[in-house]
Amino acid sequence: MKKIYLIGNPNVGKSVVFSRLTDVHVISSNYPGTTVEFIKGYLSLGDEKIEVIDLPGTYSLESSSSAEEVAVSLLREYPKDEIVVVNILDSTNLERNLLLTLQLVEEGFPVIACLNMCDDAVHRGVHIDIKKLEEIIGVPVISTCAVTGVGIKLLIDRIKEAKPISRKKLSHDERWKEIGYILEQIQRLEHRHHYLREMLEDASVRPISGLIMATGVIYASFKIVRFIGESIITKITDPFFYGTIQPLLEKLSIHWQEKSFVFHLLIGDLINGKIDFKQSLGLLTTAPYIEFGMVLPYVISFYFVLSLLEDIGYLPRLAILLDNLLHRLGLHGYAIIPVLLGFGCNVPGILSTRVLESKRERFIASTIISIGIPCVPLQAMIVGLLGVFGGFYVGGVYLVLFIIILILGFILNRLLHGYSPEFLLEIPPYRFPPLAMLARKLYFRVKGFVFEAVPIVLIGVLVVNILLYFGLFDMVTGVFAPVVHGLFGLPKEAIVALIIGFLRKDVAVGMLAPLALSAKQLFIAATLLAISFPCIATFIVLWKELGVKDLIKSTLIMLTVSIIVGTMLNFVILR
Repeated sequence: MKKIYLIGNPNVGKSVVFSRLTDVHVISSNYPGTTVEFIKGYLSLGDEKIEVIDLPGTYSLESSSSAEEVAVSLLREYPKDEIVVVNILDSTNLERNLLLTLQLVEEGFPVIACLNMCDDAVHRGVHIDIKKLEEIIGVPVISTCAVTGVGIKLLIDRIKEAKPISRKKLSHDERWKEIGYILEQIQRLEHRHHYLREMLEDASVRPISGLIMATGVIYASFKIVRFIGESIITKITDPFFYGTIQPLLEKLSIHWQEKSFVFHLLIGDLINGKIDFKQSLGLLTTAPYIEFGMVLPYVISFYFVLSLLEDIGYLPRLAILLDNLLHRLGLHGYAIIPVLLGFGCNVPGILSTRVLESKRERFIASTIISIGIPCVPLQAMIVGLLGVFGGFYVGGVYLVLFIIILILGFILNRLLHGYSPEFLLEIPPYRFPPLAMLARKLYFRVKGFVFEAVPIVLIGVLVVNILLYFGLFDMVTGVFAPVVHGLFGLPKEAIVALIIGFLRKDVAVGMLAPLALSAKQLFIAATLLAISFPCIATFIVLWKELGVKDLIKSTLIMLTVSIIVGTMLNFVILR
């Protein structure tokens, strides 16, 4: 098989089926000597990479327009034993659509019939006997809803079943009589009303109502995430660390000299004579607190909400709703899952890019997450510090990050070469998940995060701790002072906070508080921390997921974006 041709009447969802079958990179061409356009893409079928051509809409092989002439010419370009013709039909209007199907079968093309818009047909009370239709016309028949992805996987699986069949060629009138006979055998009509669940399912994937629902769901989700996360911190982790761990460490630390290397390594620096789990930077203080006291509560709450949305059936619909936008960024709708995870913590966000099939998609998604998606703890610190200056500055950080995501995604999509296959997604009906299954999924996800992140955080704290102990940060401060002060308008003391951001961005934002920065300076510093080097845990996960070569590319992109945005904010936007 060399090519797959998609053919069908106009407005049967042919282009949507095409986008489901092919990657985000398509080639649009004009047929020689005409202004009629057709589109090419590629489908991975086993080990084969097959060209898919979306033919202009046509009602019949007896062409009566330039578009139909082009469709027929392209269809007959290759020998019939080297192609497969996927005939897209509107399930709600089979009478009109079956004319082209019968012509294709009579001409001896290897055909597979794709009855699209099956959901709309059911809603209208149109019931079609798929097996009976297969028996009558003699070709594979698949029921699909390209908008939601229902049936697309089955369509791909059965493409190789398409074979030419021997059929007696009918006259025009005989063909219409045959269509009437077929409809009598396979189609049953009834009047019915939508259930509330079906109305919500439909509304959640339509552009206007879907966006309204998505806004409400996302807003409520983050409110719940923050409520659960903060509740765990205030009622469980903080009392445990400050009420149990801190007194225990203070008793142990009596046996070590405060200025010794061992004390600095295990306890870190004392802040106002006491252990500060956020700033001491010891292996027994900051390292476990970062992991279990600050990040884990939000990871638990975020995974809970995410699993709930996923099992209810909403998350796949959100992916479909955002598919068009993400296509322009070189991604597919399901990339929204790593992005949403990144808002909880960049580490599971980047780890979940594994659901994307191509290396190109994973690179784009990982780079966007590490640069433009602030984790929950970082967001909390930004709101806490900038909120006193008004909502303008807090909202401004999110606006800048959103613009960066769009511009960076467009650029990477244009510049990066590679193949980005379509992520095929089945859409389940809405249903409430069993709580035991939900708890099990939450357990395994949280367990995976802990085992991935704990060693990384320990190593990161250890490295920064050693640099601080031997005074190497002073050397770094001297090197970067001209850039930080000259381009970004920040005092040289802010360099330490920016470097600490490599370990923990939220801790770094907290370290800006004692510097008495102006609203402008704090805005620039917080934005730079959000888009510059990710925390050490994210950075090492990037290394693990992308490899050294792509990590270097992502890092160079990150540095470039940081310098450009910081300079523009200082000299152009916030003058």
